[in-house]
Amino acid sequence: MVSSDRPTDAELEILNVLWSRGPSTVRDVYEEINRARAAQYTTILKLMQIMATKGLVIRDEQARAHVYRATLPREWTQRQLAGDLMRRAFGDSARSLLMGALSARKASREELDEIRRLLDAYEHEKESK
Repeated sequence: MVSSDRPTDAELEILNVLWSRGPSTVRDVYEEINRARAAQYTTILKLMQIMATKGLVIRDEQARAHVYRATLPREWTQRQLAGDLMRRAFGDSARSLLMGALSARKASREELDEIRRLLDAYEHEKESK
Protein backbone atom coordinates (compact mmCIF):
# COMPACT_ATOMS: atom_id res chain seq x y z
CA MET A 1 0.00 0.00 0.00
CA VAL A 2 1.59 3.24 -1.09
CA SER A 3 0.89 6.40 0.90
CA SER A 4 -1.52 7.71 -1.76
CA ASP A 5 -3.57 4.49 -1.37
CA ARG A 6 -3.57 4.70 2.42
CA PRO A 7 -7.10 5.50 3.63
CA THR A 8 -7.55 8.76 5.50
CA ASP A 9 -9.10 8.73 8.97
CA ALA A 10 -12.50 9.65 7.48
CA GLU A 11 -12.18 6.89 4.87
CA LEU A 12 -11.25 4.37 7.59
CA GLU A 13 -14.37 5.38 9.50
CA ILE A 14 -16.46 4.57 6.42
CA LEU A 15 -14.56 1.32 5.79
CA ASN A 16 -15.20 0.26 9.39
CA VAL A 17 -18.93 0.73 8.83
CA LEU A 18 -18.78 -1.29 5.59
CA TRP A 19 -16.73 -4.06 7.22
CA SER A 20 -19.20 -4.26 10.11
CA ARG A 21 -22.45 -3.94 8.15
CA GLY A 22 -21.43 -5.43 4.83
CA PRO A 23 -22.55 -3.84 1.54
CA SER A 24 -24.42 -0.62 2.32
CA THR A 25 -25.90 2.47 0.74
CA VAL A 26 -24.56 5.94 1.43
CA ARG A 27 -27.65 6.54 3.60
CA ASP A 28 -26.83 3.42 5.69
CA VAL A 29 -23.24 4.58 6.22
CA TYR A 30 -24.31 8.15 6.96
CA GLU A 31 -26.84 7.01 9.59
CA GLU A 32 -24.28 4.77 11.30
CA ILE A 33 -21.64 7.50 11.45
CA ASN A 34 -24.19 10.14 12.46
CA ARG A 35 -25.11 8.02 15.50
CA ALA A 36 -21.52 8.35 16.77
CA ARG A 37 -20.84 11.97 15.73
CA ALA A 38 -22.42 14.77 13.76
CA ALA A 39 -21.98 14.15 10.03
CA GLN A 40 -23.27 15.58 6.77
CA TYR A 41 -24.84 13.24 4.22
CA THR A 42 -23.20 15.09 1.32
CA THR A 43 -19.76 14.76 2.94
CA ILE A 44 -20.19 10.99 3.33
CA LEU A 45 -21.43 10.75 -0.27
CA LYS A 46 -18.44 12.69 -1.62
CA LEU A 47 -15.98 10.65 0.45
CA MET A 48 -17.48 7.40 -0.80
CA GLN A 49 -17.28 8.63 -4.41
CA ILE A 50 -13.59 9.48 -3.86
CA MET A 51 -13.04 6.09 -2.24
CA ALA A 52 -14.56 4.39 -5.31
CA THR A 53 -12.14 6.34 -7.53
CA LYS A 54 -9.23 5.32 -5.29
CA GLY A 55 -10.34 1.67 -5.42
CA LEU A 56 -11.06 1.42 -1.69
CA VAL A 57 -14.73 0.57 -2.32
CA ILE A 58 -16.73 -0.86 -5.18
CA ARG A 59 -20.07 0.67 -6.12
CA ASP A 60 -22.88 -1.59 -7.34
CA GLU A 61 -25.08 0.58 -9.53
CA GLN A 62 -27.78 -2.06 -10.18
CA ALA A 63 -30.26 -0.72 -7.64
CA ARG A 64 -31.66 2.82 -7.53
CA ALA A 65 -29.61 3.53 -4.40
CA HIS A 66 -26.03 2.53 -5.14
CA VAL A 67 -24.63 -0.06 -2.79
CA TYR A 68 -20.98 0.16 -1.74
CA ARG A 69 -18.71 -2.52 -0.36
CA ALA A 70 -15.11 -2.49 0.79
CA THR A 71 -12.71 -3.74 -1.86
CA LEU A 72 -10.31 -5.37 0.60
CA PRO A 73 -10.93 -7.20 3.87
CA ARG A 74 -10.38 -5.42 7.19
CA GLU A 75 -7.49 -7.72 8.16
CA TRP A 76 -5.55 -7.02 4.95
CA THR A 77 -5.95 -3.26 5.39
CA GLN A 78 -4.95 -3.45 9.05
CA ARG A 79 -1.81 -5.44 8.18
CA GLN A 80 -0.83 -2.91 5.52
CA LEU A 81 -1.42 0.05 7.83
CA ALA A 82 0.44 -1.60 10.70
CA GLY A 83 3.40 -2.42 8.46
CA ASP A 84 3.46 1.12 7.10
CA LEU A 85 3.30 2.59 10.61
CA MET A 86 6.02 0.21 11.81
CA ARG A 87 8.33 1.33 8.99
CA ARG A 88 7.60 5.05 9.26
CA ALA A 89 7.35 5.57 13.02
CA PHE A 90 9.06 2.62 14.70
CA GLY A 91 12.20 2.09 12.61
CA ASP A 92 10.83 -1.16 11.16
CA SER A 93 10.85 -2.70 14.65
CA ALA A 94 7.93 -4.96 15.56
CA ARG A 95 9.03 -4.81 19.20
CA SER A 96 8.90 -1.01 19.24
CA LEU A 97 5.49 -1.01 17.54
CA LEU A 98 4.06 -3.47 20.07
CA MET A 99 5.56 -1.64 23.04
CA GLY A 100 4.23 1.66 21.69
CA ALA A 101 0.76 0.19 21.31
CA LEU A 102 0.82 -1.35 24.79
CA SER A 103 2.06 1.84 26.41
CA ALA A 104 -0.56 3.98 24.64
CA ARG A 105 -3.35 2.48 26.76
CA LYS A 106 -3.69 -0.25 29.35
CA ALA A 107 -4.44 -3.61 27.76
CA SER A 108 -6.98 -5.86 29.45
CA ARG A 109 -6.00 -9.26 30.85
CA GLU A 110 -7.95 -10.87 27.97
CA GLU A 111 -6.06 -8.81 25.37
CA LEU A 112 -2.71 -9.72 26.90
CA ASP A 113 -3.67 -13.41 26.98
CA GLU A 114 -4.70 -13.21 23.31
CA ILE A 115 -1.40 -11.50 22.40
CA ARG A 116 0.49 -14.33 24.13
CA ARG A 117 -1.53 -16.94 22.23
CA LEU A 118 -0.91 -15.15 18.94
CA LEU A 119 2.83 -14.89 19.63
CA ASP A 120 2.99 -18.60 20.54
CA ALA A 121 1.12 -19.52 17.35
CA TYR A 122 3.35 -17.22 15.27
CA GLU A 123 6.49 -18.73 16.78
CA HIS A 124 5.21 -22.30 16.27
CA GLU A 125 4.31 -21.54 12.64
CA LYS A 126 7.71 -19.95 12.01
CA GLU A 127 9.53 -22.99 13.48
CA SER A 128 7.54 -25.44 11.36
CA LYS A 129 8.60 -23.76 8.11
